[in-house]
Amino acid sequence: MWIWFALGSAVFAALTSILAKVGIEGVGSNLATAIRTMVVVIMSWVMVFITNQQGGIQSISQKSWIFLILSGLATGASWLCYYKALQIGDASKVVPIDKLSVVITLVLAFLLLHEEFTVKSLVGCVLIGVGTLLMVV
Repeated sequence: MWIWFALGSAVFAALTSILAKVGIEGVGSNLATAIRTMVVVIMSWVMVFITNQQGGIQSISQKSWIFLILSGLATGASWLCYYKALQIGDASKVVPIDKLSVVITLVLAFLLLHEEFTVKSLVGCVLIGVGTLLMVV
């Protein structure tokens, strides 16, 4: 089932880039990010209430709170950088560079989470890196 959610994520991420590039025209990148963030916040809380998960907030551990907050800060920084890049650059160049996050995630997962890094992972990382370079140059 996870693969369908991952594919949905990819499709919606692609739509995000195209819709944002059109929507950001004439709008400051920080303001555009704030508007997008408000929509995401509202949508997320609606989903929490639809799935009746609001009661779980009391059982979140201190460690989880810290890492979820740090993740939120990283997301915010990523979105601010992304919208600024998208505002001043071509979507066809910004998006591939943004997707280098796949390579960075694999390396960090290996180093910090001690996840397996196989020859297949290495080849994939190299191909993504080379592909990104070809698309941007």
